[in-house]
Amino acid sequence: MADKKKITASLKMVIPAGGASPAPPVGSSLGQHGVNMMDFINAFNEKTKDMKGAQCPTKIYIYEDKSFDFVVKGTPAKVLIKQALGLQKASGVPNKDKVGKLTQAQLTEIAEKKMDDLNANDIEAAKKVIAGTARSMGVEVEAE
Repeated sequence: MADKKKITASLKMVIPAGGASPAPPVGSSLGQHGVNMMDFINAFNEKTKDMKGAQCPTKIYIYEDKSFDFVVKGTPAKVLIKQALGLQKASGVPNKDKVGKLTQAQLTEIAEKKMDDLNANDIEAAKKVIAGTARSMGVEVEAE
């Protein structure tokens, strides 16, 4: 991030990769802060053009001078888990209704993809975070 600039706003949005447009949520959120939205849209779409189809959680920092920085996070863990198991949706009652079972190999693969976004020091800690997300969705995790 830029040095010595005062942040006036910090926004979080989920934007389709390569698909930012002046329509809400992007246009309305940036417009109210006086940011040139086309500058953001072009930069975002260029940065995410290789991730087509993915939903990108994005954090946008807006400064006093109306300039901005943004950070694109990885695909949410719940989306990766649903993709790995071919699920349409998670369980409405996760402690009773199980919707699938995640293998240790799948758990490790998802944890490796999410490692940069997680508050974990090693792959084992990352796997525990992902396993917790899976359990909250009604997905069982295979024992090691």
